[in-house]
Amino acid sequence: MIDDPKTHRDTPLARQIKESIRRDGPMTVQSYMARCLWDDPHGYYRRQRVFGATGDFITAAEISQIFGELIGIWAGVVWRNVFGAPGAVTFAEYGPGRGTMMRDALRAARVVPGFSEAVRPYLIEASPTLAGLQSETLADFRGKITWGSKLDEFAPPAIIVANEFLDSWPVAQWIKTGDGWRIRGVSLDPAGELQFDTLDGDCPHEAFDALLPDAPPGAVVETQRLDRLATALQSLMQRGPVVMLLIDYGHTIAAAGDTLQAVRAHQYESPLASPGEADLTVHVNFYDLASTLHRAGLALDGPVMQSEFLGAVGIVERTSRLMAANPQRAGEIETSVARLLAPSGMGSRFKVLAARSPDLPPLPGFRAAVPANGSSGQT
Repeated sequence: MIDDPKTHRDTPLARQIKESIRRDGPMTVQSYMARCLWDDPHGYYRRQRVFGATGDFITAAEISQIFGELIGIWAGVVWRNVFGAPGAVTFAEYGPGRGTMMRDALRAARVVPGFSEAVRPYLIEASPTLAGLQSETLADFRGKITWGSKLDEFAPPAIIVANEFLDSWPVAQWIKTGDGWRIRGVSLDPAGELQFDTLDGDCPHEAFDALLPDAPPGAVVETQRLDRLATALQSLMQRGPVVMLLIDYGHTIAAAGDTLQAVRAHQYESPLASPGEADLTVHVNFYDLASTLHRAGLALDGPVMQSEFLGAVGIVERTSRLMAANPQRAGEIETSVARLLAPSGMGSRFKVLAARSPDLPPLPGFRAAVPANGSSGQT
């Protein structure tokens, strides 16, 4: 999206960021994104209602209850067939949003004998506001649920799920110029408005030239600090078996591209337009993610397209049963599931990757483990 300073809004955080740049100089895109999302008190996730029809975006779990139900049944099958039905298992969710997916998952997982008695739900949430909302959503299960803010402060054996979690992790951006690769950042234009700019500083020129030898001027490369996730999973694996299911929109082939985007009230706008009042996200690079987790010693299944994974775990059968049980809502149910599976939409844009302790067998819903180079060849 082309940035137009005329569309910028003078939000409280915008004023603070401008003052910071005047005082300390330009900031990296990574720092800008982090402040927009997590600044206290003006960051986006410090605000109240960001999910659902009255918020700024809707996740798959908000579109159809079937999404969360299938995740819950999948977790129950993993507990029984992969872990061997231990007496206690942590069922953790990173970035649980409103708690909708966990609620639907726990309700549906009751069909797996013994799982409800063994499961210990654990929500990893950094926002007190969202934690309060999750408590409301999960009122029927509240007595069993524990909240925490760190990625590895719970006990294995553990099944971890993360839906649209990594897309909000701040990215560093690098841009190709006539003089080579430079850091991309945010500065002020002559009128004092926010603008994207190139910054001085250390840049991995050789790595980018080797990865993208034909990249033209203006090409952008993004990198995320995925080692933080890998380190947390390594820490958990030292204490017991771990399985993680990651669902997010992104790509599986290393490529250049500026994927930073902003959504406010379900409408796209420039990432510089409304600091602190729009959701900033990026596309997850599943090539880097798989490579990072593989180097950390985890075995991988996938990535596959969301439509393929949901089909493998029974979305068609579950949808048919739900429509038969609720004929007055059959059209609504069918439409919502179609959104999850659409070949030109969520069904292909969203990818699913699973990681597991290396001594565990392959997980349900996947055809084969990902190659050692981390790429499945899908886009």
